[in-house]
Amino acid sequence: MTAASPLDILDPEIATFVRQMMADAAAHPPREQVTPPEARAIAETVRRRWTEGGPVMADTTEHAIATRHGDVRIRIHRPAGVATPAPALIYLHGGGFVLFSLDTHDRLMREYASRARMVVIGVDYALAPEARFPRPPQEVVDVVRALHARAAEFGIDPARIALGGDSAGGNLTVSACLTFRDAGEAPVAAMVLNYGGFSMELVTPSVARFGGGNFLLTTHMMLWFLMHYVSDPDQRFDPRLRVLDADLAGLPPAWMVITDCDPLYDENIEMRDRLIAAGVSVDAKVYPGTVHSFLEAVSIARVAGEALDDTARWLNATLAR
Repeated sequence: MTAASPLDILDPEIATFVRQMMADAAAHPPREQVTPPEARAIAETVRRRWTEGGPVMADTTEHAIATRHGDVRIRIHRPAGVATPAPALIYLHGGGFVLFSLDTHDRLMREYASRARMVVIGVDYALAPEARFPRPPQEVVDVVRALHARAAEFGIDPARIALGGDSAGGNLTVSACLTFRDAGEAPVAAMVLNYGGFSMELVTPSVARFGGGNFLLTTHMMLWFLMHYVSDPDQRFDPRLRVLDADLAGLPPAWMVITDCDPLYDENIEMRDRLIAAGVSVDAKVYPGTVHSFLEAVSIARVAGEALDDTARWLNATLAR
C-alpha cells in the first residue's frame, strides 16, 4: 500500500505543478542562506518553465514611467483585434515584495490579455529590502496616476482601468486604491485580487495547516518576506500594509481568486467578508485543490485556466458597466 501524501488533497494537475516546482527549487540553496538578489536569480530560474509558451501578442512594448522614487518600467501587452481605446488591467506581480518580476509573470499577463481581450500592463515596482515599505505602494500609485492621465498616449480607456495582482500584488492593489479613495480620485474601476496577502498575520488556522512546507508558500517564507519589507516592526500595523484592518468603504468592485490549500486562505475569506460589510461589490470564488501561485500552472492545470477565464468574464462585465 502506498503511503498517503499531503498533496493527495490537491487537484492532481496542481499536485504535479507543486512537485515540479519543489524539485526545481531543491537544486538551489534555501533562500535564507543567500542574499535577496541571489534569491531573485534562483526564483527566475525555477519559474522559467512556467512562463514559456502561451498566447502571442500583437504588440509588446516597454516604457519608463516617472515616479517620486525615479523611473519605473512597465510592460504593455496588446492582443490582436483589440480596438483603441481599450480596457486595461494594470497587473502587479507577487513575490512577497522581495522576489519575482515582469518575466516570472509574463505568461500570466499574456493569458489575461488574450482571454479578456484587453491591454495588460505589468509594473516593475522596486523590490525589498533595497526598497522597503512604503516605497513600492507609492510607486504603484504614481504609475497608475500617470497611466490614467496619459491614457490616450497608451491607447487605453481611462474609464475602464482595472488594477490587480497576486499575493503581494493583491496587497499593493488594495493599498493603492485606499490612497486614491482618500485623495478623492477614481482612476481604478475594478480590483483583481488573486490570493492576496492582506494582514501580515502569521498566526491563523490556515497558516498552521498549510504553511509547513508542502504547499509552496511557507510560514518561514512569509516571515522572510516581512523581515525584508518593513524597516520597523510597527509598520506591520500600518493600514496601507495591513490593509485588512483599513476602512474599506468606497473601494472599487473586487474579484477575488481564493485558494483553499493556502496559508493565506483565512485572511482572504476575512477580506472578502470585510469588503462586503463595507459595502464594496465583491465576487469571490474558492478553487478547490489549489495552492498559492496556482495560476502559474496554466500550461498543465485546467483549474488555472478556469480561474483565468472566470476573471476575464468578470473584468469584461464589470468594466462594461
